[in-house]
Amino acid sequence: MRFVDFLKTTVLACAASATVLGAIAVLSAASAQETGPLFFAAGWWLVAAMLGAWIGRRAATTPPIARLLADARTATSLPEQRAGTMLLNRLWPLLVATLAACALAVVAPQIPAIAAGFAVIWALSWRRQEAAVTAIEERDGVQFYVERTSPLQPIKLVRVLGFRRIAPASLNGA
Repeated sequence: MRFVDFLKTTVLACAASATVLGAIAVLSAASAQETGPLFFAAGWWLVAAMLGAWIGRRAATTPPIARLLADARTATSLPEQRAGTMLLNRLWPLLVATLAACALAVVAPQIPAIAAGFAVIWALSWRRQEAAVTAIEERDGVQFYVERTSPLQPIKLVRVLGFRRIAPASLNGA
């Protein structure tokens, strides 16, 4: 799976997790007829959105992603392409956290509300990383792929030769 596709999917999965957790928190608070947690949740989500937007404001890669790209091993062939397996292998902590927070909504509706805020922060802070990695790929004429590793090991990338983008010298048509 291409690394830029993995980054896009991670952002969308975090946003989906935040949506599900927010809906569960609202339904749980409404069924318990408690309005306090709803006001708390709305305030927390607003703070989380501002914090995530602030963290993700840069158009450059974050230092961990830059290090990951620099440490990618070079290969002459594409790694195994199983997108679903790769996503489950890498994003299982998000799935477990979402399911656990949804299950704990029975105990307290604040739990999925708090977890939704963290998913919002994560999604917004990673929203520009795909574009930054794409720019690096186009500049260097390579493509980065996620290598299959154990779910408990850090993610590893493979660098494969791609096509280099040649930008026009001038924009005025001369």
